[in-house]
Formats: sequence, structure tokens, C-alpha cells
Amino acid sequence: MNKKAEEVKPWVRRFGRMGHMAKGIVYAMVGILALLAAAGKGGGTTGTSGALSAIADEPFGKLLLWMIGIGLIGYMIWEIIKAVKDVEHNGTDAKGMIKRIAYLVSAVIYGSLALTALKLAMIAGGSSGGTEKTLSAKLLAQPFGQWLIGIVGLIILAYGIIELYRGLKERFMKYFKIHEMNGKEVRLARNSGKAGLAARGVVLAMTGYFFIRTAVTANPDEAKGLGGALAELASQPYGKLMLGVAAAGLILYGVYEVIRGRYQKMDFGKQ
Repeated sequence: MNKKAEEVKPWVRRFGRMGHMAKGIVYAMVGILALLAAAGKGGGTTGTSGALSAIADEPFGKLLLWMIGIGLIGYMIWEIIKAVKDVEHNGTDAKGMIKRIAYLVSAVIYGSLALTALKLAMIAGGSSGGTEKTLSAKLLAQPFGQWLIGIVGLIILAYGIIELYRGLKERFMKYFKIHEMNGKEVRLARNSGKAGLAARGVVLAMTGYFFIRTAVTANPDEAKGLGGALAELASQPYGKLMLGVAAAGLILYGVYEVIRGRYQKMDFGKQ
């Protein structure tokens, strides 16, 4: 074991695993709500923050929110470690630095989601609607705001395409400790990851497109997050069917993240 590996304590590894599982629960909830909406059984098209609000209204919802919030803090810490310690050995060339910067951006996003979960756990209910519009309006008010939103949109669009590619080509299997998994677990990881990453990639690409459209029109109402992208799908011809397929994919993405939390390769501490 190298020196870099020994510098990080095993509790951080466990915290990171819990974070992947918490992330999986949130995405599965987004998918379940969208699937119910597609089937006409209630539910709705919402993003990750909206899914947390829905969890808050359920029995034992606050307890689950505490668990999710703490888990997402663990995920945030793990993303920071990946960026700073370079435990995945991405290096310092252009490609490696882009990946490491992406980990830091992910840490900010899921750290914010963790705070949302913990705030909802401490109060009776809550609403998170309009987050993307508020963010876009603030950015538009800044110098070069339209350029900033356009760049954000391009990054999200590119990341969505990468997720779609990784899913279809099964590039994600390299993250798993396959030697510790039985045949059923390997198949579940492969099938849920392939469908889940593909679905998430499509929805993220749509989200990026909406941010780019906001940059062109300078209208913050054009900005749509995960929930907005799902709602846009639902409004198309055969929208209910497309929404149902996307929802099922997001549920499978949640399953993939839970399995990844259990069997993720981590290059430090005890595996």
C-alpha cells in the first residue's frame, strides 16, 4: 500500500460508500415519482430537491432525510478526496485535471443537496421549486452572465453525453470489485448501470440544452433542471411512454448507485 493510501482513514471510505447509497435513494425517489405520474397514479416530475421534499411527507421521512443528508455529506467528502488526493490516479494532464475539477463541482452540488435534506429534516415540510430559475436569474444579473450560463449548459450537456456513452459501453464496470460479487450481483450492476446511466445521460443532456437556451434568450424561465427535463419529456407526443421509460431508468440508476456504494473500488484503506 502506498503512502497516499495510508494517509486517508478507513472511516472516510465507509462514509463515501454511504454517500453513494444516499445518492441512489434520492434518484430512485425521483424515478418513482415520475413513474407514478406517467401511470396517472399521482407523483410528479421533480428534481432531486423535490424528491427530498416528497420524502419529508412520508412516515419516518425525517429520519430518512437525516440519513440521506449525512450520507450525502460523506459523498461530498469522497468527491473532494478524489479531486485533491487523486486516488483514482487521473494525473495532472488536461484530461485528468478536467476530471478532478468535475469532482469538485460534484462535491458542491451534493453538498448543497445534503444541506437541503438536513434543513427539511429539521422543519415540517418545505419547497424547493424554482431553484434553477433563481440561479439563472442571479447569473444573468452578473457581468457576462449569459456567457456563464452558456458555459454551465455546455458542461452539463457534455457530461450527459459522457454518461450516456459510459452506460451504453459499460465503462462503469471498472469501478466495481467484481471478485467480491456473485453472478446475480454482477448482472444487476451491469444491467442497472447500463440503463440507469443512459437514462440519466439523456435527462442531463436535456437539462444542459435548457441552460444553453437560457443563455441565448436571456430568459431565466427557460432554465430547467432534472424535473423540468422530465416534464418536457411528458409534454411530447407519446410523452407518458417516454416519461415512464426515463423514470424506470432513473430508478435503475438509483439501484446502480446503491450497489456501487457496496462494491466500489477505493484505492485507500481497507477495501
